Amino acid sequence: MTTAGGAATREGPPLAVSIGEPSGVGPDILLALAAKRVPDLPGFFVLADPDMLAARAARLGLDVPIARIAAPEEAPGAFATALPVLPLANRHDEAPGRPDPANGAGTIEAIERAVACALDGRASAVVTGPIDKKALYDVGFRHPGHTEYLAELCATRTGAPVTPVMLLTGPDLACVPVTIHIPIRSVPEALTTDLIVATCRITAADYRQRLGVPKPRLAVSGLNPHAGEKGAIGNEDEAVIAPAVAMLRAEGIDAFGPLPGDTMFHPEARAGFDVAICMYHDQALIPAKTLAFDATVNVTLGLPIIRTSPDHGTAAAIAGTGKARPDSFRAAIAFAERMARLRAESATVEATA
Repeated sequence: MTTAGGAATREGPPLAVSIGEPSGVGPDILLALAAKRVPDLPGFFVLADPDMLAARAARLGLDVPIARIAAPEEAPGAFATALPVLPLANRHDEAPGRPDPANGAGTIEAIERAVACALDGRASAVVTGPIDKKALYDVGFRHPGHTEYLAELCATRTGAPVTPVMLLTGPDLACVPVTIHIPIRSVPEALTTDLIVATCRITAADYRQRLGVPKPRLAVSGLNPHAGEKGAIGNEDEAVIAPAVAMLRAEGIDAFGPLPGDTMFHPEARAGFDVAICMYHDQALIPAKTLAFDATVNVTLGLPIIRTSPDHGTAAAIAGTGKARPDSFRAAIAFAERMARLRAESATVEATA
């Protein structure tokens, strides 16, 4: 397989990209990236409405030939000169900035088919465009977010239980939130020693097996200010988090904490760990996005497939204007390719051992 610029890439199936919310910037950043014909861009195909993409390209003034393909296997041959698109059964209207529930079926179809391609070995990884959850809720979507839906799809297809773990990773910081899409008032009740241990086990395993880090260092945050001040500002840090760290260390996982959340993320502290395990969504995502908003990637650990995504939302206010930057989307594709390459290399080593 070659990229648009002719550079050799990993042998094997291409990446699958689900388009996400069509009224947002997902189509914009995908088309902007395709228009640049980046020489080292790995091969991928898109699950989308080809007519919608062609109309958005015209709106943005981008010269992006669209190649309709009938199967993922046709993508490598088309990728050198066009954007390979596997058409959806459900149409998407091209209306930037105006979410429409009528588009929901196509958005869900794109995710489901991308996951199916990865599980069937016809795609090496899934890269998802950002979704508008409200637009999907209006058509019956009942999942807190992308992460949870992907886990259910994988569990249903494989028959094996799946515990998804969200990883936000950038050039200078990687963070995992233990609790994700729940109200802040619900975090203390949802946070348990078992949940922290399970999250850290999955994180450590995927860092070893999928990211090539033999002994990952996990810095575990506290929940309360100053990690509870030995119980003076809440007891969750000593009663819930510290026992989890002790259990992990007894298993040989290099975890340490609980650490005060306000001193974990300066440069000297970051040098001491590979990934920060945070107790709730914003404790993890605020530092990750602040340090590298345009280069941070959302990765779902714990799945039987590789899945990455840009770290931003649909940004409907600038959709169709050409203002959206494709940097995070490009980073998501590159990270998915990196994980696919490591997996292929590991499989080769095991086969020859």
